[in-house]
Amino acid sequence: MLVACWSAKGGSGTTVIAAALALSFARGPSGALLADFAGDAPCVLGLPDPEGPGLSDWLDAGTSVPVDALSRIEIEAAPGLALLPRGAHPADAGIRADVLASLLLGDARTVVADCGVGPAGAARAVAAAASVSLLVTRPCYVALRRALAAPLRPSGVILVSEPGRALGAGDVEDVLASRSARRSQSSRQSPAPSTRGCSRPGCPDHSSAR
Repeated sequence: MLVACWSAKGGSGTTVIAAALALSFARGPSGALLADFAGDAPCVLGLPDPEGPGLSDWLDAGTSVPVDALSRIEIEAAPGLALLPRGAHPADAGIRADVLASLLLGDARTVVADCGVGPAGAARAVAAAASVSLLVTRPCYVALRRALAAPLRPSGVILVSEPGRALGAGDVEDVLASRSARRSQSSRQSPAPSTRGCSRPGCPDHSSAR
């Protein structure tokens, strides 16, 4: 299973949520893998900054590096948890973004991908292909406005609650559900629906946390 965590606005806590999920899955019999597209996972996990190659280097190498080389750049982060570091720079889409997404989907472990803010390049390809796509957001007007404009559609929402916010969980669900309804209506008018089989974003029955 591939779980992608992403946000539409910085400061939402995406890396912390992704690391917490990965550590939780690491307790399972198959262990877990955390793919770091944002570059902050080592710090959150209490690890030194990796000095070796990372995801961006594997992508840049193209077909000159075998596919199984991806496993060689993993770092042991905690019992049962391996980390795929980002590398020296953001991971561009390149020619192997779809290959990367397929590899992460086919991994025997549960893979959690920290796709960062407004995922682009390889991070967007992975988020789009994920088994579960989680939007991490705070009850903030600007964050919700950007989420509505995001090209990705989440299958669930993790709401990071804050005291003193005027917006609540119900407001977040209403806004994102309205987006879902609009997209579903558009897809019914199209000969090739793009939202078929998707869960309603923000619904507590579909991976939403408050």
